[in-house]
Amino acid sequence: MKETILIAGGTGLVGSRLLEMIDYTKYTVHILSRKKKKDTKDINYFTWDFNKMEIEEGAVQADYIINFTGAGIADARWTAARKKILINSRVDSARLIKQGLEKSGHRPKAYISASAVGYYGDRGSEKLIVDSPVGDGFMAECCKLWEDSAQELETLVDRLVINRIGIVLSTKGGALPKILMTKAVGVYNYFGSGSQYYSWIHIDDLCRMFLKNISEDSMTGVYNTVAPKPLTNKDFTVEIKDALGGIAALPAPKFGLRLLLGEMADVVLNSNRVYPSRIEETNFHYDYSDLGLSVKDLLNRKI
Repeated sequence: MKETILIAGGTGLVGSRLLEMIDYTKYTVHILSRKKKKDTKDINYFTWDFNKMEIEEGAVQADYIINFTGAGIADARWTAARKKILINSRVDSARLIKQGLEKSGHRPKAYISASAVGYYGDRGSEKLIVDSPVGDGFMAECCKLWEDSAQELETLVDRLVINRIGIVLSTKGGALPKILMTKAVGVYNYFGSGSQYYSWIHIDDLCRMFLKNISEDSMTGVYNTVAPKPLTNKDFTVEIKDALGGIAALPAPKFGLRLLLGEMADVVLNSNRVYPSRIEETNFHYDYSDLGLSVKDLLNRKI
């Protein structure tokens, strides 16, 4: 008998790729959407409304719930209003799912939430594991509230899993298309000194981790969902340049980024040297642990 997966944020970058990788002989999928869509053979669409804090009856009747929901962290300048949207989109989604579970009395086998390595704040060269304390700054605050809202569902499900995700590499969104904007002229930019660490992951490895969250009952708690080799921003840029045959890696001045982006420059200037020790303990196999090969694969397959 098929099991059911509810995906909140199923039309976003990661959710869309996950839908392409799910084995539909094993699973039926529910997707939460703001507008009603036509069901398909394997996917049923349900509506929810953050403004009214309403969720369609039957949406949460699933064995597993995966929540990717959250406004794009680098989509707009961080005004006070934008910060509120970034936090509320994450917190309210979890609370609305919680409301649906409490009303229905249904108990899923697992609630699996996204979070981000921004939880750790700007930590220089410090090696960060899941037990490392929360950092300072807006991204850390946002991620802490995000995780707190997920923790509120712990008594309503058999397992709670939180994934602190690094930079997701895909040609269809996120950081990579921006990094490759100057690819045509063979020049790639790193930011400021380039000494800040970036923790990253190929989108397919990320999706396979979420599928492993579902399939393995032993997985519970917080995981650093990143590739095993964090790189400084300069090394990150050079590896991409070398893989794609570029001419030079050049710095973009820190003061210019602060002038242009304001506080949002933290997205590219903060240092997160994060290690996936708990993931590695599960014997997860990375198909894409090398950055250069990962970028080549993404460009070749256009994913």
